[in-house]
Amino acid sequence: MRKVLIVVGIAAVSLAAVLGAAASTNAKTVKLEAILKGSNEGAPASNRGKTEIRLTPSSGKVCWETTITKIDGKPNASHIHKGGKGVSGNVLVPLGAGYKRQGCATAPKATVKAIIAHPGRYYVNVHNAKHPAGAMRGQLARGT
Repeated sequence: MRKVLIVVGIAAVSLAAVLGAAASTNAKTVKLEAILKGSNEGAPASNRGKTEIRLTPSSGKVCWETTITKIDGKPNASHIHKGGKGVSGNVLVPLGAGYKRQGCATAPKATVKAIIAHPGRYYVNVHNAKHPAGAMRGQLARGT
């Protein structure tokens, strides 16, 4: 009986350690970035920028900062979409109501975890009146 209790105790401690490690990994903020180019959306190649994304899977928090080098018109929206390179996809995470250069939003935790797991399957684009489907776009990749 004593051996059984010792084994159960060791198993419980081991399980707690594994769960604690998983929880701390889940809480970690992950940085991703997208290099935005107009040529990726069929817009002028001179449209350029960069979006840095910070994702926190434990809360579903998505923060961003977009720097536009050049765009042929005023930006009016920006989103994270699901879609590989050259593939258009649905909006998953609006980056603000209208266009906001920086901010934070909340997305479903499962969505945030999926983006972190496979960033190249997702992209950021910026829209304007001249290019309602997108004035520039970039696939997400691990940030520096």
